[in-house]
Amino acid sequence: MKKLFILLAVACSSSSFAQEKYKLTKIWETDSLAVPESVTPYGDGKQMFVSLIDGTPFEVDGKGGVAKITADGKITDPMWVAGLNAPKGIAVMKNKLYVADLTEVVVIDIATGKVDLKLKVPQAEGLNDVTVDSKNTVYVSDSKNGMIFSIKNNVVAPYITSLKGTNGLKADGSDLYIGAGPVLWKADANKNLVKIAEGFESSVDGLQLIRKNEFLISCWNGLVYSVGSKGEITKLMDTRGVMNTADFHYDQKKKIVYLPTFYKKSVIAYKLH
Repeated sequence: MKKLFILLAVACSSSSFAQEKYKLTKIWETDSLAVPESVTPYGDGKQMFVSLIDGTPFEVDGKGGVAKITADGKITDPMWVAGLNAPKGIAVMKNKLYVADLTEVVVIDIATGKVDLKLKVPQAEGLNDVTVDSKNTVYVSDSKNGMIFSIKNNVVAPYITSLKGTNGLKADGSDLYIGAGPVLWKADANKNLVKIAEGFESSVDGLQLIRKNEFLISCWNGLVYSVGSKGEITKLMDTRGVMNTADFHYDQKKKIVYLPTFYKKSVIAYKLH
């Protein structure tokens, strides 16, 4: 009886610490797109922009652009804006689309599809992800030189200058979450850095909030993780050698992940449950 009691106690203790694991279930996949890297919604969320490299990831070749798709996977314009180089991260602020394109941030008017201006980013070598905070400050990462820049009223300034491998960005209130190499960081309003999680099998690419203090992470080579509120990491997907998992968008209300597959040339939607 005593042994049975001990076994039950251990079982109950273990179950109380068991962590719920999210699952991803495929909903749809688009037709072919020209090397999609990043996805973001606009307007009422029924339409989405997709950045297209359509060339090599860090070459000035004029082949890149932006496509438009619907939130149910139909391509409405395979090259809505053309003439970019290797566009990666994209983010909407008001009626403008901000696009990280190697050494400059391209600002596109959403209503017309015309390029309003190109903001040259001093010191930039390989701009990557873009996010916008609640005060309409744009942040863009530079993976090649380990920097993050801020853009306010079209003025570019260094923000964080020494964080090797900076890539994925997500602004949330006064906090900026940063994927740099295999580590997830948080920078507060004073730029103080706190390590949130580490141990990903590759460098962080996409970064989104599931809810407060919980995250989804993609690594370009085919990995997707969830990160719990205590920094615990759970692998949700491993498609290494089959397809890439680039800079995705997560719809918190619909619980849908919109994932660009880069060289597989599509966007795939998954239900997170």
